[in-house]
Amino acid sequence: MEYKSLLLTKENGLGIVTINRPDVLNARNNELSHEMYDMFTAIENDPEIRVVILTGTGKSFIAGADIREIMELGSVQVEAFLIMARRARDRIYGCKQPVIAAINGFCLGGGLEVALCCDLRIASETATFGLPEINLGIIPAGGGIARLVKLIGMARAKEMIFTGDTCDSQAALKMGFLNQVVPSGKLMDEAKAMAARLLSKSSIALNYAKKSCNSGVDMSLAAATDMDENYFCRCFASEDQKEGMQAFVEKRKANFKNR
Repeated sequence: MEYKSLLLTKENGLGIVTINRPDVLNARNNELSHEMYDMFTAIENDPEIRVVILTGTGKSFIAGADIREIMELGSVQVEAFLIMARRARDRIYGCKQPVIAAINGFCLGGGLEVALCCDLRIASETATFGLPEINLGIIPAGGGIARLVKLIGMARAKEMIFTGDTCDSQAALKMGFLNQVVPSGKLMDEAKAMAARLLSKSSIALNYAKKSCNSGVDMSLAAATDMDENYFCRCFASEDQKEGMQAFVEKRKANFKNR
């Protein structure tokens, strides 16, 4: 597939996906959703990519939905728009590789909902966050409500959703939305440093850990523990488990082969 709104580069196991619609602050339209779904499907099946960074060009991560595209849609057409957007988000959330959001500038509405689907979130100190849909006479419809409530709690999520107010990176960090806040000029350096830490781990174990986190959050404690035990046992069928434990006994750094 030829991509108009996305760029992909590869660097020693790392895949960097860049949203490239700077003229509209990387606003999400239907075409972008199609491309994101297709690209993350390809990434998951690419043995050269073991960790992903998702970022945006210019002054924005994603500034929300492209309002000019959807403002005249009827209920049937807007439902189709939402279905495709959800497929793209679910593809990111379910991608077997860890996905790091490197958030520059605006991360609003549908952009914040995409960031919520990433596993880790690192933001520049000048980034801006919010769910401003209420100001347009609508509500967040891309998992933003459900995922934000789980991540930062009901009271804070309701305040963001009901008021439509934005917040800066430090506030987002205190709420638990972000993992790190870094100087603007060092955003990609810090995201790549985090990626390097993950690339040093076993991809097999990381994949199982991601599945356990994503699925277990909606399970009972007993069911989630059963799942964790199952994935733990599966690790023992890998060469990485043997290498990791042997390295521990020998007091050296493990050299994982991801098999």
